[in-house]
Amino acid sequence: MEEDCIFCKIVAGQIPCAKIYEDEKVLSFLDINPISEGHTLVIPKAHAENLWEIAEGDLAAVHRASKKIIQAMKEVLNPEGVACLQLNGRGVNQVVMHYHLHLIPRVKGSDPLPVSSWEIKPGNQEVIGRLAEILAAKLG
Repeated sequence: MEEDCIFCKIVAGQIPCAKIYEDEKVLSFLDINPISEGHTLVIPKAHAENLWEIAEGDLAAVHRASKKIIQAMKEVLNPEGVACLQLNGRGVNQVVMHYHLHLIPRVKGSDPLPVSSWEIKPGNQEVIGRLAEILAAKLG
């Protein structure tokens, strides 16, 4: 537990939350600043700041829980879709430095989410190809 982490304090029961799911590795609750009705956060109970730090087992547990939660959202809220958003680092506006996955239900007529609605621009295929080779070599 990180002493100054709000999500660690929620896991420890020091700060209340609108809990919707919990198991041995994961806690999930409604966001207090929702983008839409049902906006949910899914977090590992063990502190990890981002995708670079999270243990593989905790990451898998977050995504297993998100599958259960998204099914409940489908039955309760009947969304047209659900955006799954996860930010890593202050450079992409991660505010709470504890890994968390946003599940954001979208209903017909909702304003577009800026992160899921961008202008399609063709990339430089030569640059894309070189970067793919470099990343693939790094991976293995």
